[in-house]
Amino acid sequence: MTFKENARLDTSQVRSGGGGGRRSGGGGGMAAGGGIGGIILLVLYLIFGGNLGGGGGGAGGGGAAGADSWNFNAAEVGAEGEGVSDDFSHCQTGADANENRDCLVVGTVNSVQAFWTSAWSEYQPAQTVIFSGTVQTGCGAANSQVGPFYCPLDEQVYIDVSFFDQLEQMGADGGSLSQMYVIGHEYGHHVQNLNGVLGRAQQDPQGPESGAVRIELQADCYAGVWVAHADGTRLGQEDQAILEPVTQKQIDSALTAAEAVGDDRIQEQMQGRVTPENWTHGSSEQRQKWFMTGYESGDPNACNTFTGDLG
Repeated sequence: MTFKENARLDTSQVRSGGGGGRRSGGGGGMAAGGGIGGIILLVLYLIFGGNLGGGGGGAGGGGAAGADSWNFNAAEVGAEGEGVSDDFSHCQTGADANENRDCLVVGTVNSVQAFWTSAWSEYQPAQTVIFSGTVQTGCGAANSQVGPFYCPLDEQVYIDVSFFDQLEQMGADGGSLSQMYVIGHEYGHHVQNLNGVLGRAQQDPQGPESGAVRIELQADCYAGVWVAHADGTRLGQEDQAILEPVTQKQIDSALTAAEAVGDDRIQEQMQGRVTPENWTHGSSEQRQKWFMTGYESGDPNACNTFTGDLG
């Protein structure tokens, strides 16, 4: 999507690097991944337990299929972020968001949270942490190779914007909505954490009908719901909308990202065959279907992935 050039951004919803503290409550210690590396991150966490770095649960043991393909190496994970400025003063307007990836993240977070705040009275805002290299989270230490993820223990979204380059390498077209979809998906996990369903992924972590897949497809659906309302989102008392109306070309761009991160597509590329019994996020077709279900309905209630056929 395209930001309105004169729209004002709120940089207080984003911070850089650093560690996240544990908050009370939440949906357990699972980190929910929305992107390419996040799929492996989620598998590692659900199978082995412990933190993102594998300190307590043996994530370095290589038991998760494909883990080495993602170069996840717990020994390389440090405790602090690096390479990202604490100063987001360059992200002031929609024009900045149209030109700069950091600012695109800021503007997207602003819009997603403005939507959920208006749509659900129990919504509580969550910060996004933009980092480079390594980062300490409430769920443990992680590095850029794990991809974007949501940590329920500190209720924050984590992203290294270099992930968008990886997304293109996997087949996404690089359009703005292909990138914004990822952020909308991660905030879908925050909504799930707040309403108490995120833990279902831990209870049933793998397989085509698993709780993990249903959680991820619902987050895709929530991202679609946000897109349906995005051009109406505003910050605070501002009268001006943040975003221009979405176009069909931009929707198609988001669908290229959903296709790129389907379990079947990734498995085919990484291991030359598809093994549905190991799915954690759903197929490309499913991810596209549920994003479009959210977008076409514009209704979070249409995102019930916990009953019936997932498509």
